[in-house]
Amino acid sequence: MEIIVYLAGEIHTTWRDEFKEKAKALQLPITFVSPMENHDRSDNIGEEILGEMPNKVFKDEAASQINNLRTEVLMNKADLVIALFGEKYKQWNTAMDASSAITSNKPLILIRPETLHHPLKELSNKANVTVETINQAIKALSYILED
Repeated sequence: MEIIVYLAGEIHTTWRDEFKEKAKALQLPITFVSPMENHDRSDNIGEEILGEMPNKVFKDEAASQINNLRTEVLMNKADLVIALFGEKYKQWNTAMDASSAITSNKPLILIRPETLHHPLKELSNKANVTVETINQAIKALSYILED
């Protein structure tokens, strides 16, 4: 059985590559989808499609519409959502994606360090599983896919 996993979370580190490599090493039957990981492309996609915007606010709004469409389409195809909260960046998109998974009744594995327990306690309570590391999330996925 192959599943589709949406990898939600910050796009400034290579955590997705690490996650995919670990899943591949375990030969887990998973197809991964995610938000646009090329930060410049994500920021500029509105203007690429709609043309030059009059200012940064309009540019952000145009990009946001296209990126939200991408997220909705890919998340709807997913069987499971994994949302990673790191310690360095403000994670508004991760919170939005995790909340969207919950309201869409998508199973959710939330990865967050212990230091973020308190600010994410309500979201953690709504997730199906909350773990602290990528390795723990991989183990949970491996168990789900076990015969």
